[in-house]
Amino acid sequence: MFITRGIPLVNFAVASSALAFQVFVLYPWHNQLDAEFKSLKEEHIRVLNRMK
Repeated sequence: MFITRGIPLVNFAVASSALAFQVFVLYPWHNQLDAEFKSLKEEHIRVLNRMK
């Protein structure tokens, strides 16, 4: 009886932890990677233009 009442609470805790991880860790990291890829692209274009 106690186990069946605890499963939804465990499910909620796991889902909340996963959402918090995505919002506070993965999303800012994605923005950082996006900025680094943009600067890498600009550097690549600059080098290609210099080689012409």
